[in-house]
Amino acid sequence: MKRVVITGIGAITPLGNSVESYWNALVSGTSGAANIAKFDASKHKTRFACEVKSFDPLTCMEKGEARKYDTFVHYALGAVQEALAHSQLNLDTVDRTMVGVIWGSGNGGFGTFEEQVSEFAKGDGIPRFNPYFIPKTIPNMASGIISIKHGLRGINFTVVSACAASNSAMMDAFNYIRWGKAKVMVTGGSEASVTSAAMGGFCAMKAVSTRNEDPKTASRPFDIDRDGFVMGEGAGALILEEYEHALNRGANIIAEVVGAAMTADAYHLTAPHPEGDGSYTAMKLALQDANLSILDVDYINAHATSTQVGDVSELAAIKRLFGTENQKLKISATKSMTGHLLGGAGAIEGIASVLAIQNGCIPPTINVHNLDPLTEGLSIVCNQALHQDIKVAMSNTFGFGGHNAIVVFKKFEA
Repeated sequence: MKRVVITGIGAITPLGNSVESYWNALVSGTSGAANIAKFDASKHKTRFACEVKSFDPLTCMEKGEARKYDTFVHYALGAVQEALAHSQLNLDTVDRTMVGVIWGSGNGGFGTFEEQVSEFAKGDGIPRFNPYFIPKTIPNMASGIISIKHGLRGINFTVVSACAASNSAMMDAFNYIRWGKAKVMVTGGSEASVTSAAMGGFCAMKAVSTRNEDPKTASRPFDIDRDGFVMGEGAGALILEEYEHALNRGANIIAEVVGAAMTADAYHLTAPHPEGDGSYTAMKLALQDANLSILDVDYINAHATSTQVGDVSELAAIKRLFGTENQKLKISATKSMTGHLLGGAGAIEGIASVLAIQNGCIPPTINVHNLDPLTEGLSIVCNQALHQDIKVAMSNTFGFGGHNAIVVFKKFEA
């Protein structure tokens, strides 16, 4: 099968609207959490989130276009624009039928749906809706509009697997290139779920933190006092490319994708398997796919959302697979800074994993004051970044419905 490399990355995140600003904030341990600005959250149990700040969609599309698209598409186009520029891929010289888009999103145009239905409910019963209501809402519009914007006529679809969506999308993109079905794939994911209904729904589930008095310390994966995740939003984009194609055009190769796997817990609507059975199997299969052993992995960017049951399940799976043999293995949870981007999480965390390899630096898990005893025997990078050589990084994502998706990245060697 073909080798697959990464030649471009782009990011719109609560920590900054470029890869550089995002990475600098991660390394410095900056929290993106603050009181919600997008709507009046005063009556909500949780009144804070990790919102994207100062993003202007007109930097990547015309005003007329922007009105037709939901915010999750705005974020996607912003991240893809940076990733394509970073890759220096000249679309005028490539076969665009071999350049595809596989995107991930858990909720699609949730904000548009909420807005339109709320307006209808307040009205006189006559169904007056925006003519773009349907295309703004459906999740596949991200991949469709990316392809329209850039004239990409290859494989095109959107993956919906809740919070595992981005990694599921990356795995599919990786496989289509390996199988010779594409030369280049634009992949990643986006989400824009900081809305009143979404926040209310997650509050009703008791899934989000209620630490309203100090939002910046609310996301605390692996800490014994964690009380739920913090909602995030944004997008991450990666340009995956067949190695020979990248080599022939003299591309700057950032890292290599070497393995991926997906499994299902087949256990519960929203809770992960308590012993992490599905995530254990996914990590094991991803390493087998990469032809690597547990001793090869230097860093795991954990899914670790800061919920009581989720963190426990993932810790159990990591301990079961890695045991105590790999003394160099380090683990961190960047959701402590970005919040949880749901379907977009794997994209920005995959970028964090790639940058950790490229820069020899593991971003920290912030807000850790009292490590959960269940972390005993594991090396969690807490509160400060750790500089060390990283050759292999694993990025974990898990989603409601029992979806598990793992991607393994490696330092590029010709």
